[in-house]
Amino acid sequence: MARAGRGLWREAARPGLPALTTELETSSMTQPTPESHRSGGGFASVHPLREGPHDHAIEAEQAALGAMLLSPAVIPEITAVLDAVDYYRPAHETIHRAITAMHERDEPVDPITVTAYLGTTGDLNRVGGASYLHSLVQQVPTASNGEYYAAIARDAADNRRLDATGLRLSQRARTGELTADATRAEALAALEAAEQRTWSEPTPLGENGPLPRFPVDALPGWMREQVVALAEFTQTPPDMAATMGLAALSTAAGGRVHVQIRPGWTEQSNLYLVCAMPPASRKSDVFSAMTAPIYRIEDELAQQAKPAIIEAQTAKEAAEAEVDALLSKARKCDTMDRQQLVAEASAARMLADEIHVPPAPRLTVSGDITPEPLTHLLATHRCLAALSPEGDLFDIIAGRYSARPNLGVFLQAHKGERLQTDRITRDQPTVDRPALTIGVTPQPAVLQDLAATPGARDRGLLARFLFALPPSNLGYRKIRTHPIPDAVSSTYDARLEAMVRTFTDLPDPVTVPLSAQADAVVERLQEEVEQKLRPDQPLSHVTDWAGKLVGATVRIACLLHLADRITTGWGDPVSAACVERAAVIAAYYTAHALAVFDLIAADPATEDARHILTWLQRPKQNGTHRTTVKRRDVVAAHRRFRGRTDAIDPALRLLEEHGYVRPDAPPAQGGKGRSASITFRVHPAVKASLDAP
Repeated sequence: MARAGRGLWREAARPGLPALTTELETSSMTQPTPESHRSGGGFASVHPLREGPHDHAIEAEQAALGAMLLSPAVIPEITAVLDAVDYYRPAHETIHRAITAMHERDEPVDPITVTAYLGTTGDLNRVGGASYLHSLVQQVPTASNGEYYAAIARDAADNRRLDATGLRLSQRARTGELTADATRAEALAALEAAEQRTWSEPTPLGENGPLPRFPVDALPGWMREQVVALAEFTQTPPDMAATMGLAALSTAAGGRVHVQIRPGWTEQSNLYLVCAMPPASRKSDVFSAMTAPIYRIEDELAQQAKPAIIEAQTAKEAAEAEVDALLSKARKCDTMDRQQLVAEASAARMLADEIHVPPAPRLTVSGDITPEPLTHLLATHRCLAALSPEGDLFDIIAGRYSARPNLGVFLQAHKGERLQTDRITRDQPTVDRPALTIGVTPQPAVLQDLAATPGARDRGLLARFLFALPPSNLGYRKIRTHPIPDAVSSTYDARLEAMVRTFTDLPDPVTVPLSAQADAVVERLQEEVEQKLRPDQPLSHVTDWAGKLVGATVRIACLLHLADRITTGWGDPVSAACVERAAVIAAYYTAHALAVFDLIAADPATEDARHILTWLQRPKQNGTHRTTVKRRDVVAAHRRFRGRTDAIDPALRLLEEHGYVRPDAPPAQGGKGRSASITFRVHPAVKASLDAP
């Protein structure tokens, strides 16, 4: 099988490649040289890339193959760097393919098993026989260096490809087959392909990839049209309008309508909703458009109740005045008359106490209300909504006005647990099944502050929220847009008003059941979520939040059902279709919740690295992408690093560790950091710019 001296092989002409006669140098190693062939039998023609002295490449190929035969544990590392087509010797390519095929089938890989495998394929003699496979193992100093051997062989393959490309382009340019621009473009493409192959796939920075947009098709038609029109008019993500729309539905029905999944399991219909957006995202405009009917109806209800309140208040004050008059008279009389007057005053007091002055109707509370007043108001009204375009409520929860955060009312009012009010006044009764709706649009940083609040995660407060973290449209917004059509806004206003007035008029909470088919859908969702809670599954690190996901899905389904059928029998059982739509919305909030919990757990270096990576992904003004970057370029492009340049090195180091950038020179030994003149090469995959939101 050995070939003495030098043989001449002729390459068959291929499209775009000249027919060449090349010499194959014999390896300086003493092992027998295998026949050149392709897997499956037959001789292979010599590729022009495989010409000239390549002893170092052959030795690296032998070492890489030997490492895989010696230690199968390094096979994934080597195959991640070196492909079968990268080998100079076709026999080595055949051995590589045999090893990877056996490894993919979980078969043992060693010289003996590979020998048997190649024997069954008819390739054993063509690769040099069993002795050659054993000699490959003997040539390997250590299998732990297999990845480095593979890199040497791969670099040699890239050089051969570039050599061939240069030869081909030179010949085609001389013949006039290509223009100068076409030659330059093809050369750049070849260089880029070679550069791409020298990089491993970067490791994500704990990112979930692009987050899904809110599934507006799952909303009731009258709300969907409002959300889409408002998002277009304000040039904001539909996520914000849709989330505040659900908050409006929850304000109308939360605590007033319950949903029974099956006997023993009933959920309220109030939701805790957060849509985090950066400043200048027109949050106030969206908030106002989606909640304006709520505040208008609240004012109208207060005005309608005002005469009755005044009448009752006047009657009560008159009765109390009569009591005061009797007591005053009793103080001036003798003993016998005083006893009679006191008895009359007592009777008058009882009559005065029986006069009930109804409170002014309330649907909402301010976004900066503290826990104690909120407890008092819930004791009075039972069902309320804390709505705000800012994050002041979270500052209050975190303890802005107290050294110790008071989370109790926010925990109890979500589930509807018995609420005690003795801390406010002993005159107020204990309230059963309070219901609080929360709908806020804070800045993302506020979520991190909330997560740092003692007990916010441990006691389950964060687990009660549905989070939305849509991308910002800043920089990509249209300047001139169409306003919301009057028909759309008036329909939204009328339907929401019908819901508010229908459910606020209910004397007691009403429970709506699920249909049998809807119950079956809920059972399926429970099984799916349960599996995702297992170790190493997507929800294993947010079990507190995921444990409430099915309940939240049912609450959403109830609100969709009520919004769909407010004028056509909303007391009927909730259908399976409503639950399926709610599941689509819940899947959206699940993806965003995972991103929020990643954001909460992120360290500053990770956040800085994400900002740099996003900048690298976006093209420059001339449309090209950055292939290299210096430390000072990062400072110049990011205001967040001005005044805190010490944060750049940890961020760049993190990007380097994850494979997104690569320094041209290592850091100086004993130095505090890299020089500002160090150039970082950017992973070619990074140039895939982010899609504009």
